[in-house]
Amino acid sequence: MHPDDPIDQKLTPEPPTSRTADGASSEWAIRRHRRVASPRIRALLASTPVRVALATGLTCCLGVAAVATANRDDETPRAQVAESVADRAVAAEDDPASRSLDRSPSPTPASPSPSASPSASSKPTPKKTPKKTTSPKPKKTTPAPPARPKPVAGLTQSQMDNAKVIVDVGVDLDIPRQGLVVAVATAMQESTLLNYASGVLPESQNYPHQAIGWDHDSVGLFQQRPSSGWGSVRDLMRPAYASRAFYEALLKVPGWQQMSLTLAAQAVQISAYPYAYAQHEQRAATIVAALT
Repeated sequence: MHPDDPIDQKLTPEPPTSRTADGASSEWAIRRHRRVASPRIRALLASTPVRVALATGLTCCLGVAAVATANRDDETPRAQVAESVADRAVAAEDDPASRSLDRSPSPTPASPSPSASPSASSKPTPKKTPKKTTSPKPKKTTPAPPARPKPVAGLTQSQMDNAKVIVDVGVDLDIPRQGLVVAVATAMQESTLLNYASGVLPESQNYPHQAIGWDHDSVGLFQQRPSSGWGSVRDLMRPAYASRAFYEALLKVPGWQQMSLTLAAQAVQISAYPYAYAQHEQRAATIVAALT
């Protein structure tokens, strides 16, 4: 024992024996620390057993204070959590379809929020099948009538149109060029290249015509007579038929290609004026050249 113990015992009464050794010594040490002011007693309190006891008591006090403080600190977060839960419950009542499978589109489209369900935002939009486009059918257009030939050799348009019919029929029959000139010259002498009806045959006036003559029953471009076997009145009033009838008769004349225009035309027509055809030969050649 320390040599100063007798003095300390005189100044401080002994601790009661009814307490345990650790608890009595700790309480006794604290009272002694409060009452004793001598440096020697402080030195005694600085010994190892006393320091251990003081530390133990201080630790207990600090633990109790920390627990109380922690309890107070926990109350604030719990209150905030309860308030947040209540807010979410109110929001769920206002928007009950937020977790529903029925996601009807709202009247006005809204931009998707980050908290939107991924199934709603990732739902693929159906692709529209392109409609088959059919190209418009081309409209049926009636062919434009052929351009009318420009008149030459002093002819009118009607005369030039009739001359074209005579030349076209001869080309279809493969008539040589000389035969085309003979046919045009003959029509120039007989009808001046106009489609004549007959005053003697009233029936001829029922068909398209450009003039009326009185030479017996002669009709058409070549003044062919139905009574002589050239054809019916109706047929002879058609310029194409009358031209074909003339060419067929010309082809039956032996050696017509070596004949003069006058003789070839007279062999077909048997006219009372056989030499009148020659005067039209030059103009007829000009007309045929313009039409071929």
